[in-house]
This record gives sequence, C-alpha cells and structure tokens, in this order.
Amino acid sequence: MRVGAFVLAAQFPGQGHGEALHRAVRSAVVAEQAGLDAVWLAEHHFVPYGVCPSAVTLAALLLGRTQRIGVGTAVSVLPTAHPVALGEQAALLHLLSEGRFTLGVGRGGPWVDLEVFGAGLAAYEEGFPDSLDLLLRWLREPRVSACGPRFSFREVPVVPRPDDLEYRSGPPVMVACTSPASVELAAVRGLPMLLGMHSGDEEKAEMVALWRKCALAAGSSPETVAAVAARHVAAGVVQIADRRQEAAETLAKAMPGWLHQGLAAHVTVDGRPRRMRDPFAYTRLLCELHPVGAPRLCADRLAATAERTGITRFALLAEGSGDLSATEENLRRLGTEVLPLLR
Repeated sequence: MRVGAFVLAAQFPGQGHGEALHRAVRSAVVAEQAGLDAVWLAEHHFVPYGVCPSAVTLAALLLGRTQRIGVGTAVSVLPTAHPVALGEQAALLHLLSEGRFTLGVGRGGPWVDLEVFGAGLAAYEEGFPDSLDLLLRWLREPRVSACGPRFSFREVPVVPRPDDLEYRSGPPVMVACTSPASVELAAVRGLPMLLGMHSGDEEKAEMVALWRKCALAAGSSPETVAAVAARHVAAGVVQIADRRQEAAETLAKAMPGWLHQGLAAHVTVDGRPRRMRDPFAYTRLLCELHPVGAPRLCADRLAATAERTGITRFALLAEGSGDLSATEENLRRLGTEVLPLLR
C-alpha cells in the first residue's frame, strides 16, 4: 500500500492566494516527514477551487524542498499546454530529481482556459489523444518531428535527454480517467490511470476491469498489464479524528463553502450550461466514500478499497479543514497512526 497526499492549494472563504499556496508547500514537507509515499499536485486556472496554475512549477519547488518523497502532477492539463514544452519541463524534473517526478496529465474541462491560452474548444473535444502521443514521443525518443493539424514542425533533438540508462525511458506518465473513452486511451498506450475522488469502489473496479480488457486487446502481455495496473492511483479525502463524527463535522463545516465558491467560478468557453454539484451533498458523499474517522476506520477503508478495486496507491486530500495547523496534524496522524496499520 502506497499512500500519498493530494494537494489542491484550495482557497477557502476568507483566505488569500498566498495562504492557500503556503499550505500546499507545507503539506508536501510534512507529508515527507510523516513517511508518506508521494505528493500529488493539482492545476487550475482562474478559480479558487485551487490556486496553483502550474503543477510542474510547484513540483519543481517541492522537489527542491524535499529529499525522498515522490512528486507528481494530478494533473497537468494537456489541452492548454504545448506537449513539447510540457515534455521538456517533465524531462528536466525527472533528470534533476533522479526519478522522483511523475507526470500526470488530463483533458481538463471546456473552460474559458481554452480561450485564454489560445487552444480552442477543439483541443479539449478532439485533440487530447494527438497531444498525448506527441508528449509520449518527446519523452521516449531522441529526435521528434510532427505533421498534423495542430502541431507541425521539423525534426529536432530532444533536450534534455538522460545519459544514464536508468532514467532514459523518461518520467512515469499517468492519465486522469473519468470516462470509458479515457480509460481505453490510457490502456491502449500502456499508461496507468488516476481515478477521481467522486467515484466509489464499484465504479473504480469497473474502470480497472475495462482498462485491463482494453490493454490486453491492444496486445499488451498479461505480465505488462499487471505491472502497469499496479501503478493506478485513486484520489480521495482523508480526515482523521478520535471519532468519526468529529472528523465528518470538521469537513462539513469547511468544505461546502470552499466547494461552492470554487466550483461556481468555472466558466465554460462556449457558454454551454453546466450543472454544479450540491456542495453539502458532495461533502457527505466524500465522507462516506473515503477514510474519514478514527485511524482504524481509515485504515480499514483504504484496505477495503484496495481489495475491491485492486488499486494500492492513493492520493488523499488532507486540507479539507482549510486550516494549516489542522492539515499538518492530519498528515502526521495519517503517517504515524494509519500507515502502520496498513503495513
């Protein structure tokens, strides 16, 4: 079982951007001190749901502030980035961190980000597979060219490219999957999935089964499928207290205000209507699905998810209280009181 921290840099009501980002940095430092396996960094634009606009930039800072813990993006939004630029940044972090960096990518949403960065709606609706393939070629080949509707350039050398064979294959890459199409896309390319915190164990198990079926159909060997499947990551929420009611009340007091403020700020690029989750119902759902309660309950819930889904890697949001000291204490208890029960 490998448990990490999922860091959103969430801006709770009454907080400034600096406060949210400081809590994000402290979360990573404390996660390493607590013995967690990794820290996963979210990326958002123009919304208080999360105020980190560049997960790779924050990853670079945190790799410099830590010594052991893995650092990954969850995720870098590929439609609003040039795959080569993102690939160069990822290769740099992979090389300088001696393999501690993981690049998670996702499709994002039909948000105004596409307009601001000049990508256009087509980059979201149609262009994700081509962007992903160009990114993967950049991370794996010594020279790359492109000839397509969105990216077209002459052959150029990949720089930096590690000399050491141990790092030659580039950083690990994973894909955020929220639909059967994205599951198939990841499986065909032999990439592990990052599954969202909104889905329960049954839905996650179905996605893992579909991924395996598609990977085998694409020609991957059972041994390769098993090895890649061991790197799937499930996102969730964690809140530890001596009693479950106390932990749930902590989240119930803080998360709905943040969710309402953050989710309502999303603006679609084409004016399409969007349905926002009820923040109170969503908070209750997250408390039901994830490790929220006493240490023994939290450990049992993680173990049950692993048994039902086959996923043994977790990225858990620990900042649900919105408070820095409470977040740090939550991470410390996760490392000292929950992880030993899983081992």
